[in-house]
Amino acid sequence: MKAVTILDGGMGRELKRMGAPFSQPLWSAQALIESPHFVTQAHQHFVDAGAQIIIANSYACVPFHLGDDLYQSDGKKLAAQAAQIARNVADNSNHKVVVAGAIPPAFGSYRPDLFQPQQGVEIFTDLFAAQDPFVDIWLAETISSLEELHAIHSVLQASSKDCYYAFSLEDTVSPQALLRSGEAVTSAIEALCSANAAGVMFNCSVPEVMAQAIKDTKVVMKQKGMTLEIGVYANNFTPIGSEHEANDTMQSMRELSCEEFVDYASQWHQLGATVIGGCCGIGPEYIQALKDWKES
Repeated sequence: MKAVTILDGGMGRELKRMGAPFSQPLWSAQALIESPHFVTQAHQHFVDAGAQIIIANSYACVPFHLGDDLYQSDGKKLAAQAAQIARNVADNSNHKVVVAGAIPPAFGSYRPDLFQPQQGVEIFTDLFAAQDPFVDIWLAETISSLEELHAIHSVLQASSKDCYYAFSLEDTVSPQALLRSGEAVTSAIEALCSANAAGVMFNCSVPEVMAQAIKDTKVVMKQKGMTLEIGVYANNFTPIGSEHEANDTMQSMRELSCEEFVDYASQWHQLGATVIGGCCGIGPEYIQALKDWKES
């Protein structure tokens, strides 16, 4: 079985925990704007804990978080700054660290009903151009529908770098894993098999729903005779409903111990996941626990 590569954890909650400037609607972009040294420190915390891949802090560099005016004036500059900060941390690490450029939801997380394809492609194109000089791979995050996947792929297909697509799942355990749109994960994997993707990941969903998504992925790959690297980075949130408003309130946290998280990670790895990390609410202590498990 292939060894696990450790991804980092949730940047936004780590910045908040550190006491960085942090409020709605700017979210993780506020520290980037006002105190970027906190972003450097947060990346370093995850690297010190054992992360082998860090994701640029560009998730909130979109109009949904910045507002239209600030996005138009500074959005691309902030995304480039986020990628360069991650690059600097990786280059100064005492172990190899890969930098992933982030392509986030353009119109709010978990809300496929709000997606606007044409404007989305324009935003994804801006984020791609801003980060590309500094990143090693691409990671499209928290994809909630096939429509969103196709829009992102229309931009990333021009890259010669490995591209990974991470889907957010409905937070309900069922015999078939579903995207937030209600579409089947199997349909998303079928699309990726013809999209020259390097891998598929599942993120920002509760740990309980990840195993079925991996199983469904393996079924499609077998049918297609294709191989995609599989990754998982679950959140530490309570289940998220279809009417979630990301800029309205802070999503409530659950009580997930590091030991429980490692138990889930072990299950995901046994099923075929080879990239494992954390999303919102998964701090450096969880990444350290993953490293200890990997090395045990």
